[in-house]
Amino acid sequence: MADKLKLEMVTPYKRVLSEEVDEITAPGFVGELGLLPGHTPLLTTLKVGELTYKKGNELLHIAVNWGYLEVEEDTVTVLVDTAEKADEIDLQRAEAALGRAEDALKTLPQEDKQHAIMEAALQRALIRIQVAAKK
Repeated sequence: MADKLKLEMVTPYKRVLSEEVDEITAPGFVGELGLLPGHTPLLTTLKVGELTYKKGNELLHIAVNWGYLEVEEDTVTVLVDTAEKADEIDLQRAEAALGRAEDALKTLPQEDKQHAIMEAALQRALIRIQVAAKK
C-alpha cells in the first residue's frame, strides 16, 4: 500500500493539477467523500462544491463544478466542468455573479427553466466565494 495518493484533475480546457497528496475530501453527489491511500476502487459523480486535499501540513482548496471522480490503485482522477484553486478565484467576479443570480431568482417563477439555471449559478458563486475566503 502506498503512503500517498496521486491526484489528477482535469477540465475540458486544461490539466488543473497532478500532485502526490496525503488525503482528499470531495463533494460526492450523495455526500462528502474522504479518500486516503489504499482506498477501494471507486467511480462516482461529484456535485458543485469544495474539493480539498492535504499535502504534508498544508490544506489546499478548489471550487469544482460537476463531474466525476475515479479511484484506482492509489490514483484519484477528477474530471470536472470547471475547477478553480482558492488563489485563482476573482472574488469580485464571484460576488457579482452571486448578486446577478439572487436578483434573477427574485423575479423568476420556479417552473421557469431559467430558475433552475440561476439556482445552479447561485450555488457555484457561493462555493467560489467560500473557497476564495480560504486562500
